Amino acid sequence: MASGWGLRAGTWTSSQASWNASSGGAGAGSGALSGPWYSAHKTQLFGVLLAVASNFLISVSLNIQKCAHLRLVCQAEQKPYYTSRLWWCGIILLGLGEVGNFTAYGLAPIALVAPLGCVSVIGSAFISVFFLKKTMRTADILGGTLTITGIYLLVTFTPNVPQELTARQVQNYLVSWPFLVYSILEILIFCILLYFYKRKAVKHIMVLLMMVALLASLTVIAVKAVSTMIALSVKGKMQLTYSVFYIMSVLMATSCAFQIKFLNQAMHLYEATAVVPINFVFFTTSAIISGVIFYREFQSATLLSVFMFLLGCLLSFLGVIIIARNKKEEHLQIPFIDCGHIPDFSKNFPGFFQAIVTTSQMKTMITGAKNV
Repeated sequence: MASGWGLRAGTWTSSQASWNASSGGAGAGSGALSGPWYSAHKTQLFGVLLAVASNFLISVSLNIQKCAHLRLVCQAEQKPYYTSRLWWCGIILLGLGEVGNFTAYGLAPIALVAPLGCVSVIGSAFISVFFLKKTMRTADILGGTLTITGIYLLVTFTPNVPQELTARQVQNYLVSWPFLVYSILEILIFCILLYFYKRKAVKHIMVLLMMVALLASLTVIAVKAVSTMIALSVKGKMQLTYSVFYIMSVLMATSCAFQIKFLNQAMHLYEATAVVPINFVFFTTSAIISGVIFYREFQSATLLSVFMFLLGCLLSFLGVIIIARNKKEEHLQIPFIDCGHIPDFSKNFPGFFQAIVTTSQMKTMITGAKNV
């Protein structure tokens, strides 16, 4: 792991020096967690751990909510979902997970936090064995193994870039020519897709999820900016007096709302087993591109680091696809809960928070995927 982080810093030589200094070699400190490697990467490392823990907590919350709905269906006297303590427990855990994801964007690069949304997918697949008495499948084990391997490569080879972004830096990024060109292209593509969606009534899954991904790229940019400026303000470096903070907050909320609209449309028209993997690939790719262009996260990365990072993304994509696409419909002995009939609050609530915090869509889709 240490050598991987060193690669991201630039060379094998610096990696070896960092390893020696942090693991007891010449000039070492009192240990790995007190050495220069940890000092240089502790913020990003904490962001990674927070993102992983938050996404795992979200997968637990979604299974708890599903379990609560199934229990309510089994009761002779039907009660509203919000009277269930178990359901509220799931909602509270969901909120905590989303807050953690939001914070993680301010501590680690977008290119690293966004792909970690796959933890929710593999976590939900394995946790459902305990909560919903599902059967562990070979595809789950294979997909989980590929995804975990991909996560390791992502964490190891993502560039270590400063995460403390001031309001003035965000303003400069907003008017930089790479982002302006990117924004123009994204707006043109979105308008073309919207034309076919509205005027030609084209509701193909690729059209819907491409619009979600384009909006998500703006969401993650805004989320990172807002999260970082709030964190700096808490530390005493006030950033909330700058107009760009409120501009990014409005952008975050607006793009989030439209993501929910198009995502729900896709969920109503297509099976969750089709929506989950396609959306995860589109969203992650879009988020990484936006991080590279807006925050210049790979500006100092080596060719090997970029290659290994892309390989990690590919393995994560394959893992999610294997887990999601191999699920077969189960005929329950109890009345089936149609995802469309579960109250909007339980369906859109996770989607709303996830769009604000991280891989927005995944939360609503995972809930639907477990129904299949």
